[in-house]
Amino acid sequence: MDTASDAVASAGGIRMNQIGYLPGRPKVASVSAPARSFRVRSLTTNAVVLQAGLSAPHADPASGDTIRRADFSALRTPGQYRIELDTGAQGDPFRVGHDVYAQALELTMRSFYGQRCGCEVNLDAKHAHPQCHMESAFHPSSGKTGAATNYGGWHDAGDYGRYIVNSGITTATLLWAWEMFPALHGMSLQIPESGGPIPDFLAEIQWNLKWMMSLQDTDGGIWHKQTRKDFCGFIPPQDEQGPNYIIGTGAEPFKGTGATGDFAAVMAIAARCYRSASPEFAGSCLQAARRAWAWLQAHPDVRFTNPADIHTAEYGDADFQDEILWATGELWRTTGENAYHRAFVAMLPHSLDALTIEIPTATLASTLGYWTYALAPSAGVPEVKAAIQQATLKKAEQLARQCTENGYGHSLSIEDYKGASNATAANHALLLLVADGFHPDAVWTNCAFDNIHYLLGRNCFGISWVTQLGARTVQQPHHRPSGAMKNVAPWPGLLVGGPNASPSDPVSQALGKRPPMRMYVDDYLAYSCNEPTINCNAPLVFALAATLNRH
Repeated sequence: MDTASDAVASAGGIRMNQIGYLPGRPKVASVSAPARSFRVRSLTTNAVVLQAGLSAPHADPASGDTIRRADFSALRTPGQYRIELDTGAQGDPFRVGHDVYAQALELTMRSFYGQRCGCEVNLDAKHAHPQCHMESAFHPSSGKTGAATNYGGWHDAGDYGRYIVNSGITTATLLWAWEMFPALHGMSLQIPESGGPIPDFLAEIQWNLKWMMSLQDTDGGIWHKQTRKDFCGFIPPQDEQGPNYIIGTGAEPFKGTGATGDFAAVMAIAARCYRSASPEFAGSCLQAARRAWAWLQAHPDVRFTNPADIHTAEYGDADFQDEILWATGELWRTTGENAYHRAFVAMLPHSLDALTIEIPTATLASTLGYWTYALAPSAGVPEVKAAIQQATLKKAEQLARQCTENGYGHSLSIEDYKGASNATAANHALLLLVADGFHPDAVWTNCAFDNIHYLLGRNCFGISWVTQLGARTVQQPHHRPSGAMKNVAPWPGLLVGGPNASPSDPVSQALGKRPPMRMYVDDYLAYSCNEPTINCNAPLVFALAATLNRH
């Protein structure tokens, strides 16, 4: 059953952020019902506080819908409200308030604690598991043999594997949020480390950093991943028996350039972020980053492919200049040392006009390298910093135009509806917020928040794609801990991949040919569109963090 389609019917044709809105920010719902006007009613006083006409109809090619917009931006008074159409249809209750996203931010960040490997997890009475995956070993492809120690980390997605490459962009995004949005520094996550010397947000990230550090070999290189030989069924994590293997390239030097570059970048960022909270740990991170960078100079093109007996996610890559650029930029930003600066500048395009900014992904990291250079307090080359900022603003302008033209008010283009389109929407928000850091403009932040609205309900299904966040949410994510439970809500705070016009699983393929935004089904077997991943959640956390001081 397509539970997402059922959600639309129950929403009365009114698609909007199911959580609410900041008082001073635009507030727009997308209406597919045959109505001409709307009103907003206070749920406290039952009074109608705003009445207005709907916009002219707009054909939305991504969904196939005809959309009218209900603009209630004039509503600025905090409170609980509901939209009503002149047809009698009603939308969901929503809230206006300065702290409207605080709970969403906590829930999505706590989901990383729920993804922990190698320890007891207790989100609540129904979402808990004992210690898991304690048996580890070196796979022959690592160049070593024998037992290994499980140092934790986060389960990557709906499966129980752990992958350095995807962990890299995820952890970096969260650490960048810590640097850019100081309001996170006092955030409470109610995790086991609460009350310790390290703030909760950093304490959760440290759990994953320590696992990443455990995959660094003595020569400075990084093994690619730690997984079973194949994916298990929908069982709880403690029931997956047998060793998790530390897996390498299968031949000298056994470590890969992609994983090592990502690792060096992340550890350089961590050295900055933990400098005050834990100087000793920060020093360990910087030392690990330096060793990894030195390894990269000797091994700039070592590819990884799965060994013949390994069938878990590959996260393969064929071009590593972007990872090396990113690692070099982060080390220069952290240390200010000339050796890293010279190496970074030497990797730039011959003409700065050729410098382009793209949405960062697990295997496309050049944008992160450019941004960290432009954000660095060290002097740098003014022309380079200016070129990076201008290229970012150019991309932001494109995304803002797409927000304006889209019936559901978000920045995705037709071509963006592929694997993990929700992560793309969240990373668009990240780019727009970085652009706002370079050149503050409400256009960038409003578009970034429009993407939050899309993810939390303003889409053609009227569904929140974050588990347990909203009135109608994903119920059957492709997530093994959730699928292993019966008659219990899925694990909370997980953003699923979203519409995928080119699915690879049979359930999604059975949807046939539909407009790209409609290529989604809420089914636990639909891994092409309904799997949560840590790299989906991280940019959503980043975007939600930006709402804390932009009311």
